Amino acid sequence: MSGPQCCDNPPTLNPSSGDGFMEQLGGLNAYVIGSQDSKLAILLISDIFGYEAPNFRKLADKVAAAGFYVAVPDYFNGDPFSPENPERPFTVWLKDHGTDKGFEATKPIIQALKSKGISKIGAAGFCWGSKVAVELAKCELIQAAVLLHPVFVTLDDIKEVKVPIAVLGAEIDRFSPPELLKQFEEVLAAKSEVDGFVKIYPKTSHGWTIRYKVEDEAAAMEAHSDMIQWFVKFVKR
Repeated sequence: MSGPQCCDNPPTLNPSSGDGFMEQLGGLNAYVIGSQDSKLAILLISDIFGYEAPNFRKLADKVAAAGFYVAVPDYFNGDPFSPENPERPFTVWLKDHGTDKGFEATKPIIQALKSKGISKIGAAGFCWGSKVAVELAKCELIQAAVLLHPVFVTLDDIKEVKVPIAVLGAEIDRFSPPELLKQFEEVLAAKSEVDGFVKIYPKTSHGWTIRYKVEDEAAAMEAHSDMIQWFVKFVKR
């Protein structure tokens, strides 16, 4: 994941972006938005650039507008990956921010959401965050999951998923190429007890849903809509 594709079109981080506000959630800072009275929450688990990316927060605002309480935790504790730091290449950065740590950090976040009266939770993982989301789906800590241009997710992960899961992938993606996504689809099709959905978006590249260029924006919006509809179907039901 240390190649140029994972770092293509990096965002300009802005801590004041979005219409929500900051809150401590399960020991982490989090950007939150949505009705405080909602019983339904969506966790958005970021890519390596973290929770201050304006497009990412704009998506959180969009999900909240669909009727959810949305939480976007700072899994990296103020230390998102910076491709401009030659002294800390991705492999070094990842040692401090493994997806296993992200999974463990999510457990108290889920408890904090439940303490607010939340009864059902969905999780969407982007790039790095997809591995965290699939781990949550394997142990039923959430009610539905969406993986967007996933990284580190294996066939064995998909085989162990226990909740409805959608995988939204790019046509041009060396981390989760269409060949692998089609294998995911075959595994899910054989799991009659779990609702599954796999979609490959033509002419898109890894990261397109939140680091989209102008020419990718329509496909990004389509993926956002597909993600929200998945949560409406399986978290709101």
